[in-house]
Amino acid sequence: MGKLAEILELAKARGENPALPYAGAVTPAEAHTLLQLAPGARLVDVRTHAEWVWVGRVPGAVEIEWQSWPEGRTNLNFMAQLRQQVDQESLVLFLCRSGVRSHHAAALAASAGWASCYNILEGFEGDKDASGQRGKIGGWRHAGLPWTN
Repeated sequence: MGKLAEILELAKARGENPALPYAGAVTPAEAHTLLQLAPGARLVDVRTHAEWVWVGRVPGAVEIEWQSWPEGRTNLNFMAQLRQQVDQESLVLFLCRSGVRSHHAAALAASAGWASCYNILEGFEGDKDASGQRGKIGGWRHAGLPWTN
């Protein structure tokens, strides 16, 4: 079994317990590998514009806000923007700060016909540490994966 198939099998298994409404869940490192191995794979960063500017960006990511900042309003144009920027046949990896908004984005996309949707566990910044701060436990950035200020 090749590395691509191995990662997708792990993601699928993570999606079965508990049952997720999309294809599966991947770690940040697995997501990075999938982007390199799967032709046409896309990373969709659903964080806010403020997070992209103040916290960092993933090079090459499609940036579509799930919610606006500071209002926190749901982006009613999310699916229209996704349709414009990402082919429905693509393997799509959704990323947010911690994995919560990206879970909802992956679920919505899957319900709209995207068959290969995956949530990136831990998100960009990872889990909170004992002092309530993110960025030191897990996440895309902490894993040393490509990002820019």
